[in-house]
Amino acid sequence: MIRKPKVILADEPTGSLHSSQGEEIMQRFKRLYDEGVTIVQVTHNERNAAVGHRVIELQDGWITRS
Repeated sequence: MIRKPKVILADEPTGSLHSSQGEEIMQRFKRLYDEGVTIVQVTHNERNAAVGHRVIELQDGWITRS
């Protein structure tokens, strides 16, 4: 974050966090997105996925919805 990245790749960014910490991360992602940062997030959490502007669902290695 210090170097102001243009893209962030986040694999389960809230995976082992307390729910309030996870919410803080998602709010930070929203702010970064509003500043022009592209964020690619991999998650099993449907609530966190819903924050995204584009959601691609995979099942057994295949795209089931985009």
